[in-house]
Amino acid sequence: MTGCILAFAAVLAVLGPSIAAAAEIAPPDRRSDTIAMSPALRAMQADDAANPGMLSVLDGEALWNTRAGDAARSCADCHGPAATGMRGVAARHPAWNKASGAPMDLTGRIEMCRTENQRAPPLPAESPDLLALSAYVAHQSRGMPISPPDDPGTAAARERGRRLFTARIGQLDLSCAACHDDNWGKRLAGSPIPQGHPVGYPAYRLEWQALGSLQRRLRNCMSGVRAEPYRFDAPELVDLEAYLMGRAAGLAMETPAVRP
Repeated sequence: MTGCILAFAAVLAVLGPSIAAAAEIAPPDRRSDTIAMSPALRAMQADDAANPGMLSVLDGEALWNTRAGDAARSCADCHGPAATGMRGVAARHPAWNKASGAPMDLTGRIEMCRTENQRAPPLPAESPDLLALSAYVAHQSRGMPISPPDDPGTAAARERGRRLFTARIGQLDLSCAACHDDNWGKRLAGSPIPQGHPVGYPAYRLEWQALGSLQRRLRNCMSGVRAEPYRFDAPELVDLEAYLMGRAAGLAMETPAVRP
């Protein structure tokens, strides 16, 4: 209990003065979280031979070309080389899916292809194979600007995500915006507060010592403010991602990013 009280006091000391006045970052001021990283960490991300996330990208390439399921088809059998067929795809997700009548993130789209076209069982959320396939597909968009789709369904998802991003939650009574809009660049427990743009997921985080999804990171944040995290693949997490991708529009994709 004492630890929780001290953590609460530390957060309020940093965020308290502006906790009620969250204002979205102006587009010209939006920056990748790499600006807050050390030169060594930036160099690790930039060097494919040193970036640990590239190991998962290589695993994803093998999975892309492996036939699976009752249909005995690979991703490449339908889509061809990922370098051409998947170029820009990750930069446009989440996107509205007519078949499901809901917005769908990149991993959801991969799972749909797997179950419907390959007739294979779905891959568990946050499993190494699903992360590897997602990283491999997203890697094809590295360097491209995030370009959220402009359609009514995705716009509605972004608005729901915006409301979630600005809503106070948990025992600490904080919103995502209180940290990542109003207090980015400040420090919390010695670490810089980033703007929180989802430019590099799946990303390799040093604290995880593994590749992880944006949903994992969002759930971590919810736990950090003492809120009950949404389950993996919950509609609320897809809506949050839709908003975050809209908020990051124009920034370059970095997958696989490296983060502290």
